[in-house]
Amino acid sequence: QVQLVESGGGLVQAGGSLRLSCAASLPTFSPYTMGWFRQAPGKERQFVAAISWNGAGTNYADSVKGRFTISRDNAKKTVYLQMNSLKPEDTAVYYCAADYLPNTIVVVPTGYEYWGQGTQVTVSS
Repeated sequence: QVQLVESGGGLVQAGGSLRLSCAASLPTFSPYTMGWFRQAPGKERQFVAAISWNGAGTNYADSVKGRFTISRDNAKKTVYLQMNSLKPEDTAVYYCAADYLPNTIVVVPTGYEYWGQGTQVTVSS
């Protein structure tokens, strides 16, 4: 059974940093593009960042470019999201997701087959 488990969320002051991790129980990790999404209360789930199977391709939402960095370690079956210069508007539940053998990096939630349970990130002002 496929499982994605996020960790690393928490409460941080504006300007601070957090590093999220997502460990995958996928039989093989490398064929999957991995993405991070977030959902604030009362809002739709939105794309944050994604990384191709070999790490050569990445895509970021405009709102996080220059502040967030996505990376992956295929040997550990883990994807990371380094979040710097956090802002109160980054407050949300963050989810990781897996997309099997895509032709391109997908930025909509419906393009991903597997999802984690989410980890809360709260940025205080």
